[in-house]
Amino acid sequence: MKKRNQKLVLLPVGKLINIALALMKEPAIAEKVRIVWLGSNYPEPGEHNQDWDIPSMNYILNVDMPFEMVLVRGGKPSGTAAVMVFKAQILHRMPGKGPEIDTPVTGRHGGDFTNFGDYSANLFSQYGMWGDPPGRALFDMAAVAVVKNPDWAETREIPAPVYVNGKWVERPNNPRKITIWEWFDIYGIANDFFVTMDDYKLVKTN
Repeated sequence: MKKRNQKLVLLPVGKLINIALALMKEPAIAEKVRIVWLGSNYPEPGEHNQDWDIPSMNYILNVDMPFEMVLVRGGKPSGTAAVMVFKAQILHRMPGKGPEIDTPVTGRHGGDFTNFGDYSANLFSQYGMWGDPPGRALFDMAAVAVVKNPDWAETREIPAPVYVNGKWVERPNNPRKITIWEWFDIYGIANDFFVTMDDYKLVKTN
């Protein structure tokens, strides 16, 4: 509810329950924020962040506020699932990259790390990969990226649908509109990440 010069961007990359509960508690929040959500395979069914909390998603779809869905669409070229980086890229470009910290952090697979580059290389060495060449989708990162640079994906506005009994129900006469993000600039997003890691600049704080 803090007064700002622009709407506060909420960037959930999981289920929407916290935001739905906040809106139920204080409806005036709707006028203050813009939600950019990583979730849904719209217009297809399925997707983890959606299916594990459909009531919260439907609640927000019925609230008059800026709501943008950054689509996942597993297995299709139009969603964040297609924004891939490959094991060979990470192992070649990331070791030693990023700010150094004095006290090492223990990784989820063991080992101690003082920079993100080394930790990311370790993760890509340990995790299962997809495809040939082997890689991983950067679902969450793609949602953050389009907030940073809207040119890295295509958008379209649609009347807000609702999800009922395992399928999307279109509401073409619904005056409430939402934004869909799809067809991501895979090279632009990944290249910006690597360039930033090569020449990072820390944010200065008081």
